[in-house]
Amino acid sequence: MQNGPAVRRRKLGAELRTLRTGAGLTSGEAARLVGWHQSKVSRIETGASGAKPADVRLLLDAYGVRDGRLRELLLMLAGSEGAGDRHRWWHAYRGVLPPAYRDFISLESQASAMRTLETTVVPGLLQTPEYARAVTRAAVKDLDDEDLDALVEVRLARQDVLRTERPLKLCAVLDEAVLRREIGGAGVMARQLERLTEAALLPQVRLQVLPFGAGAHVGLTGPFVIFSFPSTSDLDVVVLDQLTSSLYLERKEDLMAYSEAFDTLRMHALSPEESLDYIAGIGDGA
Repeated sequence: MQNGPAVRRRKLGAELRTLRTGAGLTSGEAARLVGWHQSKVSRIETGASGAKPADVRLLLDAYGVRDGRLRELLLMLAGSEGAGDRHRWWHAYRGVLPPAYRDFISLESQASAMRTLETTVVPGLLQTPEYARAVTRAAVKDLDDEDLDALVEVRLARQDVLRTERPLKLCAVLDEAVLRREIGGAGVMARQLERLTEAALLPQVRLQVLPFGAGAHVGLTGPFVIFSFPSTSDLDVVVLDQLTSSLYLERKEDLMAYSEAFDTLRMHALSPEESLDYIAGIGDGA
């Protein structure tokens, strides 16, 4: 388990190492091709040090990597300014966002798909402004109105990943408690349930409800998020949100365990069509 930046460095380094070996080069040969000392290549590949976007471009050129989407992804992991403002918009909020939250947003903006189990609140990508404000005020103590407004703006801006030319594919399993916990009052919850129904009809969103009747399930240990990335599964990561920090799991064993757990949860959850009816029933007071 590593903090977010370390995860990105290690994943970037691991992918660069795979590309180097695929090109039939030793670390020493790669270093000579780009005019570096071998130790720099080794430090980048192990994640001991970060790589600048210019360094990554040199290595990708040396390894003959022409896949545009893969190059873009690796450059984004390196913090490329050329990756586009849509991947760095949150920098304007650096003063109010904790580092772990900034890193989560960075992963979310770069991912091609997101699988999430939520047991407490509606996923941030599907929250209404009023619901987001109520959740933020409850979760973050001693916020002045200006900082609260900024955090709500960030929550809503994150939702743009569902509306881009290549939108994030969101697959969410919601415990019934998420739908029945009244946050912000009855009116706020009514609008939030309507928003869930609207979102569930989007082609890039798959929403399933895990009803109380399903009994005990593997998700009782807590919510989690699995991010998947284009071009390669080696960059996938699991995020476990904690009260004061986030844990990032990158080992293949962890990814497999959480992927299997998510598949199991989907099997026990209502189908997307049944879930829409269930949400409507709760909205009607059932």
